[in-house]
Amino acid sequence: MQVSSTGDKHDEIDFEFLGNVSGQPYIVHTNIFTQGNGSREQQFYLWFDPTADFQNYTINWNPTEVVWYIDNLPIRVFRNYEKEGISFPNKQGMRVHASLWNADNWATRGGLEKIDWNSSPFIARFHRFRARACKWDGPVSINQCGIKTTANWWTSPRFSQLRSSQMGQMNWVRQNFMIYDYCKDTKRFKGQTPPECFKQQF
Repeated sequence: MQVSSTGDKHDEIDFEFLGNVSGQPYIVHTNIFTQGNGSREQQFYLWFDPTADFQNYTINWNPTEVVWYIDNLPIRVFRNYEKEGISFPNKQGMRVHASLWNADNWATRGGLEKIDWNSSPFIARFHRFRARACKWDGPVSINQCGIKTTANWWTSPRFSQLRSSQMGQMNWVRQNFMIYDYCKDTKRFKGQTPPECFKQQF
């Protein structure tokens, strides 16, 4: 599931569920693209079986930060440091997309495990989907969605930063279930990790 714009300079915020080896934990893969640039992945083992029941997956995207939630537990934050030269997805509208696609060249155990097509068809189901968003169709500037008004509830101070209780929840998830953080992958970035990694993350 993702929210995404289109084109080479697209913005995108992802929740992706990777395949797994039978009996092993499922992995949720998160990423964010700004102006066509991604490579900001964070991955977590899920602490439950996502195929057993419906769960609540939420992306809270506002002018201050993007927060990923699972069952109301925050698992990741990407803050807006645009004033310091770090791009943030606030220049274009995005739409919700959901799909099943073949990523067996990289997804499960780095591409070592391939899809078992004998297990098809593969099905994804949604229950009580709700999009609470700023509706933007142009030609008015998308900046209208970032103006602090009562109608733009996502711009209120309560959504500008996680509360201390939420920080505790997120730290629990990250300490116990995080398995990959691009900010710690110095080999991948040849010692030059992205600049937001040196800023306050949460």
